[in-house]
Amino acid sequence: MSHGFLAARASRVACVNDPQQAGAPGPLLRLIRDQRIAFLLVGATNTGVGFLFFIAFDLTVGAWLDEAVNETVGSLGTLACAHVLGVLFAFVMYRRFVFKVRGHVWRDLARFESVYLVAIAINAVILPVLVGFGWNRILAQLSILVVTTAISWFGHKGFSFRRGAQEAEAATELHVGTDTTEPR
Repeated sequence: MSHGFLAARASRVACVNDPQQAGAPGPLLRLIRDQRIAFLLVGATNTGVGFLFFIAFDLTVGAWLDEAVNETVGSLGTLACAHVLGVLFAFVMYRRFVFKVRGHVWRDLARFESVYLVAIAINAVILPVLVGFGWNRILAQLSILVVTTAISWFGHKGFSFRRGAQEAEAATELHVGTDTTEPR
């Protein structure tokens, strides 16, 4: 193998759009080739699955807590349970299909959740303000969704799944000479 082939393969394996990402592109990135579009597609899937989690917990934990305590506790219990499973599902999906990183699972998960907590905090502040100004709650939430999606993109790309140059280089060296079509 020539050095040019190895260098080309190493740059392709590092990541489709970002040399700071430390893994081979997953099947979605090989198909789409634009990490931003993959992020939006995975995010749409995560939103749907998260909503299904919310419904499931509302019909079980929420209904039980409504009866045992009150509707406020039932709502918060439903939200908390759905949030935990939704974040874990989203973490796996983004890690596997969008950012394709290896190692540092617990660090990445803590960072991932912190990005979501920032987005939720911003949402919690802005939503009542917009509704107070007379906005429809659903339209206000849709508007905030645009902002929190951007925050999530930059937060996950630049913080949750960020790898230093040495880690990216080490991962690239590990993948040179391996078949990127094999499952990891």
